[in-house]
Amino acid sequence: MLSFPPESGFDELILASGSRYRAELLGRLRLPFRPVAADIDESPLPEESTAALVRRLSREKALHLRRSHPIAAIVGSDQAASLGDEHLGKPGTRTRAIRQLERISGRTVSFHTGLALCLPDRILEAQDVTTVRVRTLSAAEIERYVDAEPAFDCAGSFKCEGLGIGLFDAIESRDPTALIGLPLIALSRLLREAGLAVP
Repeated sequence: MLSFPPESGFDELILASGSRYRAELLGRLRLPFRPVAADIDESPLPEESTAALVRRLSREKALHLRRSHPIAAIVGSDQAASLGDEHLGKPGTRTRAIRQLERISGRTVSFHTGLALCLPDRILEAQDVTTVRVRTLSAAEIERYVDAEPAFDCAGSFKCEGLGIGLFDAIESRDPTALIGLPLIALSRLLREAGLAVP
């Protein structure tokens, strides 16, 4: 089990998220951590770009928990998808998922993932952009996928770590974990910068 060095200045690692996907990803680093949901308003600001949105929300999630956990190292992350300049949200329902998949069929979707590591004395930040080229999908393929793997809580209406990978022509990314919701390459770098031995 990892012990936090005294010079690090923090006593625990907190994931500012209630997402099981992010918790599973952070668990890969074999660090002791505690997930705590950060209840903030995630609405985009007027004319805010998707890149700026995830950068702001990642920081706000971590800072929100800083108030009640002043000596912790807090990981905040947020992801949003865009089709051109348009934000793509989580569909929430089967009907919306079908519509979203129809819209992105044959097109390229950008997934922006923000990351903030809030330490007692500073904030370290990173950002990732992953592009997904969706193949041209028939109505039957879309319905078959949605029924087999309902991804109503995922922007883009698919799970790349599951059956959804079959919907793509290509993925272009510096970090394959970013598309799932937490860029572990960048996070490992930030944690090392904070004084932790990773791996």
